[in-house]
Amino acid sequence: MLYAIRLGMLYFIGIVLSIAFIVWLIRRAAKKKVIKAYMVLYGLSCMAGIFTLAFFLTMDISTTIKIFACIIFGGVLIFLAARLQQRRAKAD
Repeated sequence: MLYAIRLGMLYFIGIVLSIAFIVWLIRRAAKKKVIKAYMVLYGLSCMAGIFTLAFFLTMDISTTIKIFACIIFGGVLIFLAARLQQRRAKAD
């Protein structure tokens, strides 16, 4: 029972953070401030990390492997975001 509550809370946090990120982007666009690709990709990678953690917690493998896989996946997403931003900056 406690496991289901924790998992539900993790999904809830992920959904709330997704909505907050979208609202932040809309407010920033309404104020006509620059929205850079790395900011969007960083936010998306953080949200993906939360949902990935929730997904791995539903699997039947040890907790250490679950956490390690989430950290690796999040690191890959952040690396890809930084790499994409670096390539775009060189092109400009």
